[in-house]
Amino acid sequence: MTAPARIKRSQASLFGGIASGLGVFILYLLLAGSPSLANIAIGLAIGAALAIWVRLADL
Repeated sequence: MTAPARIKRSQASLFGGIASGLGVFILYLLLAGSPSLANIAIGLAIGAALAIWVRLADL
């Protein structure tokens, strides 16, 4: 038996995921209004989720 082939993701996928996540985080903070701790945490969670999704979906 041969080893299963690994899917190689490009470095552009990594940079795209990071840039998208940061962009969403900044836009969320601008739209949310007050920079409270709860808003920052929610923005980080949404930005991180989008960054991970972009990284994994870009095969």
